[in-house]
Amino acid sequence: MDDKDFSGQPASLPADRPGEKLIFLDIDGTLTPFGENTPPESAVRAIKKAQEKGNRVFICTGRNPYMLEPLLRYGFDGFVGCAGGYVAIGNQAGGEILFDCPMTDRQRDTALDSLHRNGAFCTIEAKDCAWGDEKLSDFVMERPEGKSEIEQWRKMLVTNLGLRPLSEYDGRPIYKVVAMCLELSQLEETRALMERDFQFVAQERKDRGGSVSVEIINRKFDKGRGIELICEKLGVSREDTIGFGDSMNDLEMIQTVGTSVCMGNGAKKLKEIADLVCPPVTENGLFRAFEKLHLI
Repeated sequence: MDDKDFSGQPASLPADRPGEKLIFLDIDGTLTPFGENTPPESAVRAIKKAQEKGNRVFICTGRNPYMLEPLLRYGFDGFVGCAGGYVAIGNQAGGEILFDCPMTDRQRDTALDSLHRNGAFCTIEAKDCAWGDEKLSDFVMERPEGKSEIEQWRKMLVTNLGLRPLSEYDGRPIYKVVAMCLELSQLEETRALMERDFQFVAQERKDRGGSVSVEIINRKFDKGRGIELICEKLGVSREDTIGFGDSMNDLEMIQTVGTSVCMGNGAKKLKEIADLVCPPVTENGLFRAFEKLHLI
């Protein structure tokens, strides 16, 4: 392992402290390339080896349970889903739900109505399904490839990963709205109406088309608070948690865990505050970071 591929250094290595460690992994851009459901083989090995040493490994993602379900077969010990709005330990069949906090119908309708008035394209996510605007596919496919929420939806549309037309929405509780548009000004009305109760998390713009994607997430929860719920349930100190992420929707996770790691393909602002920056997901970053932190 070459240390020049890393930057930063935790004050102390997690594995140097006795006791169980809780490891939290974002999916898109961290565990897998954006919008994909197959981790590198090295990441799967790292997860298994860390668990064999007595640690537990959790998914910590903006995805809803339905969209993260293909990854649960890799033996995770639970997940923080919907950006913190749905938290469970164990697997879905035999696990325990620790937190479940959808939007109200009024909040959902306010977001959709104001976004559509301003020409933004929307997706909405229940825990077991997601819906998108009828012309979302055209908008997404016209954007250049890159690291963004839009890239995730591009791949979902290509693979038909459960995204249904918004006209088929059946009233199920919604946990998150994602808005995609060309200019941030298209979100101003929605922000004025909802910012007191919701965060507007914009992804770092890296595509030539200038498009922007924003996750609208309830201030009642975030990934960090989801981690705290799992720590409390399992009786593990936050000092003994390690979090891996790549984008600004991982900020609260990075701020909450005892040791924070940003992927080399991650957002510049996240790299600046993380304890450690490891190689990108496509360069076996998780396995190499698990080794450096003595988790395996």
